[in-house]
Amino acid sequence: MKANRNRWLIALSAIAIHLSIGSVYAYSVYQNPLNESVGWEISAVTLAFTTAIFFLGMSAAFMGKFVERNGPKRSAMISAILFGIGTLGSGLSVQVDSFPLFVVFYGVIGGIGLGIGYISPVSTLVKWFPDRRGLATGMAVLGFGAGSLITSPVADWLMGTLTIPATFYILGAAYLILMFSGASYLAPPPEGWQPANMRGHEQEGKKQKKKTKQEDLAQLNAREALKTLRFYLLWGMMFINISAGIMLLAVASNMTQTITGASSATAATIVGIMGFFNGFGRIGWAGASDYIGRTNTYMIFFALQLGAFILLPLTTNIILFSILLYIIMTCYGGGFACLPAYIGDLFGTKQLGAIHGYTLTAWAMAGIAGPTAVSVTFELTNNFTAAFVLFIFLLTVALMISILMHFNIKRIRNQSQTVPAQGAETASG
Repeated sequence: MKANRNRWLIALSAIAIHLSIGSVYAYSVYQNPLNESVGWEISAVTLAFTTAIFFLGMSAAFMGKFVERNGPKRSAMISAILFGIGTLGSGLSVQVDSFPLFVVFYGVIGGIGLGIGYISPVSTLVKWFPDRRGLATGMAVLGFGAGSLITSPVADWLMGTLTIPATFYILGAAYLILMFSGASYLAPPPEGWQPANMRGHEQEGKKQKKKTKQEDLAQLNAREALKTLRFYLLWGMMFINISAGIMLLAVASNMTQTITGASSATAATIVGIMGFFNGFGRIGWAGASDYIGRTNTYMIFFALQLGAFILLPLTTNIILFSILLYIIMTCYGGGFACLPAYIGDLFGTKQLGAIHGYTLTAWAMAGIAGPTAVSVTFELTNNFTAAFVLFIFLLTVALMISILMHFNIKRIRNQSQTVPAQGAETASG
């Protein structure tokens, strides 16, 4: 831990790590080449991606305490090794034509590296940016969303120029270098450190104004956080927000063609642009949440998505349909970006990484629930109406949960003003 670290370089280091692991969102670029070169079915190839997302969420949950105990630098380096081996091993699996080995390397080993790498820089960033929590974590998570924008064309070019195994070997080596470079600079700030704009001081008899910041609701460890109502309210909000976004990501092209009558080429273009709004939502909403508050931001997410989901099945105009999709994508990305800062607001930074990991189990569950719900209802009814009705109901529930969260936080703040801080926090909070 060094006092002379530049916090913006810390943020850049986090972005380097998230850019690398965010390449998982470019996975679809491998589907057809793998099908054509080694004959693996598209549905089977998709299993490796689903496995990776599942292990991302579960490893983030169960490795959170490991990250807190070992620090961001060592944890991020372990993530780099696992994710690098997962990518390199994927190339070997293709070379020897072993699909089970591919699932193990890309899905399991790479997925665990994803989970550790996702949470490793986050608690450090929150501590370096107490004045701009949302912006800082938004930048890092923007890197995760933007990873596919870089990897997709690069991987496509490499596969067309070289071979699929060679593509995985080159990308694996590049990820190792980039992630190790980012990990090497990561370090928490000194105890009690504050940025200059939060350290008010006397000058010529006039006291400078200190940048105001609302205190965290409590300083809890992970076990204590799991005993609070607000943890489960937050988990429910994330589960529904992620399920709604992943549901659209899973069927966006087919849905666009079915509802609007657009061509497959037009639908593909619309789906590609969704990635931009996913990333834009991460930095835009996270930065805005520093000013309007995290709970208010999530209320806006659910209100906007509720309106969009009501209108989407009724909208045949391709431009309006696209706008509604993009609004939902900004909320999807923004939900991820605001989460670490929100956890800091609710539970403090004592074990933020561990609590963040537990919350990300919502991602693992939503990654299965969202696509399954829309695919099952479509197969049963041959349209998307039932899926929209289901998610309209869920988003209504999420909006009510966010309102309940608002009153829960207000109650605890009022309670803390009337009783000692030690007694303010209860298991029902």
